[in-house]
Amino acid sequence: MQNLNLIQQLVVFVLPLIFAITVHESAHGWVADKLGDHTARSMGRVTLNPIPHIDLMGTIIVPLALYALTTLSGGGGLIFGWAKPVPINPRHFSNYRRDTALTA
Repeated sequence: MQNLNLIQQLVVFVLPLIFAITVHESAHGWVADKLGDHTARSMGRVTLNPIPHIDLMGTIIVPLALYALTTLSGGGGLIFGWAKPVPINPRHFSNYRRDTALTA
């Protein structure tokens, strides 16, 4: 019964979280690409494949450790993490300030 609960939690929390992180980071690269900076596209970061966006520490280790520690201490299972930042080169933007703000 406990394994079923863990699988349910993984499906409900982890899969949508990975999808959201992937779409979020890909959107940064897509906007930069549309504004003239093709750095993210040339590095394969404008994709809905989650693998290029995974940061070992921020996407796997820290969220698992926080979830385990907060669950074991009786809390609700806190999850916090991050993905690899999308690389941009603002020198390729036609309007540095505006395009940097739009990409962010």
